Amino acid sequence: MASQETIRAVEPGRASSWVYDPKVRGLIYQILVVLLLVLAISWIVGNTIDNLRRANIASGFDFLNRRSGFDVAQSLISFSADSTFGRALVVGLLNTLLVAACGIVTATIIGFLVGIGRLSRNWLIAKICTVYVEIFRNIPPLLVIFFWYLGVLSVLPAVRESIELPFDSFLNNRGITIPKPLWGEGAWLLPVAMLLGIGMTWFVAGRAYQRQMATGQRFPVFWTGLALIVGLPLLAFIAAGFPLSFEPAVKGTFNIQGGFTIKPEFLSLYLALSFYTASFIAEIVRAGILGVSRGQTEAASALGLRPGPTLRLVIVPQALRIIIPPLTSQYLNLTKNSSLAVAIGYPDLVQIGQTTMNQTGQAIEVVAIWMIIYLGTSLSTSLFMNWFNAKMALVER
Repeated sequence: MASQETIRAVEPGRASSWVYDPKVRGLIYQILVVLLLVLAISWIVGNTIDNLRRANIASGFDFLNRRSGFDVAQSLISFSADSTFGRALVVGLLNTLLVAACGIVTATIIGFLVGIGRLSRNWLIAKICTVYVEIFRNIPPLLVIFFWYLGVLSVLPAVRESIELPFDSFLNNRGITIPKPLWGEGAWLLPVAMLLGIGMTWFVAGRAYQRQMATGQRFPVFWTGLALIVGLPLLAFIAAGFPLSFEPAVKGTFNIQGGFTIKPEFLSLYLALSFYTASFIAEIVRAGILGVSRGQTEAASALGLRPGPTLRLVIVPQALRIIIPPLTSQYLNLTKNSSLAVAIGYPDLVQIGQTTMNQTGQAIEVVAIWMIIYLGTSLSTSLFMNWFNAKMALVER
């Protein structure tokens, strides 16, 4: 009897302990949150389906195979009004990736130069870099785009008064026209040779690093890589019989005939994103350099290194470990800010998607495509930068 009464007395306490257990309560809260999310998503989906049904709009992605019926001003692949909506979105994606890639490279170069310039002992250089950073960091990117498009490129002379540049090139308010390269037979050897040169450079860099870690002897990786990346395509170009000619640009009365034109929409978007993002990268670079202990500079000076080699060989490699993580965010911001191209008519993914949406009425599907593409692009960039950051991380013994 006593044992049964003891068990009965313990059972309420055991039950109360389950109620006040943090793990159990946390699990219950998580289950409730998941249920609420499922209910909310099901309500949104059901409400959307009902609204589409009332508006007689068919859902699905079959519209991607229909004829688009519109032209695109800039296309990296062949496109006409008879092409499909799916191909039009591919054109927009390629244009987005083009301006993002060019902008990332340019913004990185400018950002590094300005960030280092802000730490210069030259008063004028330091102040110019400071003014640049403070101006561009405090202006919305859309205004920077309008500045280049309306304030710089649109005020250039008309075609009839085009500014003549070297190599039969012309600059006017319709963009920059340069000779168009025409590739002949055997030109496929050039990209193959370049890829081979990049692969060999990667291999040489890895072996040189192992050699330096083992013996302390440095190998001229830069000049060797430059010789491989430039020399191999040059040899392939010669072996293929110089399969390259140029279609010159000829200025006419009302237009420029021939050549290849880089349109002002691309130029303004590219320059705006590059200069705007470079101001943030400059501050990241400056913070990364200041994050390196001053003792590293003093030790390099004690060994007889000049300021240039000290910065290149001692400071910047250590600063990269601080610079790379926030630099990833700026690359993502630049890619996403390219969607502002719709304000000036550059045919990026958003602009072409908006045209597709207006002609088909498939708003949900187009927005879903936008979200998936931008999410995939951002995740791909993050994965690459995380891998690069891991390669640059300091390996502890």
